Amino acid sequence: MIKIGISACFFYPDKDRAVFGPKSLSYMENDMARWIGKKGILPVLLPDLDDSLLTEIIDQMDGIILQGGSDIAPGRYGEVPIGRWKGDAYRDQYELKILDYAIKQEKPILGICRGFQLMNVYFGGTLYQDIPSQVPVAGVHRSAELYDTINHPIKFVSGTLFGDLYGHVSNPKVNTVHHQAIKQLGQDLEVYARSDDGFIEAFGYTKVAAGKVMGVQWHPEFSGTQAGELLDEELIFNVFLEHAKQHRN
Repeated sequence: MIKIGISACFFYPDKDRAVFGPKSLSYMENDMARWIGKKGILPVLLPDLDDSLLTEIIDQMDGIILQGGSDIAPGRYGEVPIGRWKGDAYRDQYELKILDYAIKQEKPILGICRGFQLMNVYFGGTLYQDIPSQVPVAGVHRSAELYDTINHPIKFVSGTLFGDLYGHVSNPKVNTVHHQAIKQLGQDLEVYARSDDGFIEAFGYTKVAAGKVMGVQWHPEFSGTQAGELLDEELIFNVFLEHAKQHRN
């Protein structure tokens, strides 16, 4: 089977939580498990272990996915938090270890939403900490109430991987569940797509084959919520999967 390692989301100790209140929990969102867990593919939640044990597990993976979730701590990209946007420094440290090791081992990597933003920070880029307050002219990119039922148009950069994958699609749209966005693009990253209001929505790492290390701001695993209205997300997954197969071979 093709083994895909998925970075964990965390719930930290919470005395008001009825179950496992004093404990930390690692989890994978179910739509992510369904999107990855196709026939012949094994999704593996990467545990929060000491470095030596974690890297041994990563060695067994054919590809890595960095899933969405909490914000990146602004200190990671040299900024002071604004308002209540403090981020999750602990998860940053855990995922940056995974990302750094996977890059050095030449593993295929797909970053989604937070994972996309973390990849940008890893490569030296920065983020808007809060789109509504820092870029008030921007469109709506997140609604806590509507969550993955909203979308916006997207524009693909001609001559790039995504331009080739989706250039034939008229009026392409993606879901949008984020209040942060790329401000300064990291080094050696090529923009694949932008939102209709100009934010970077997808990129690829230029030091490896196209699509081997890439990220998207939207949630392809949530596409079923708006079935028929959004991009065919399987095209992205298939590119990632082909690289995972080649890495395994």
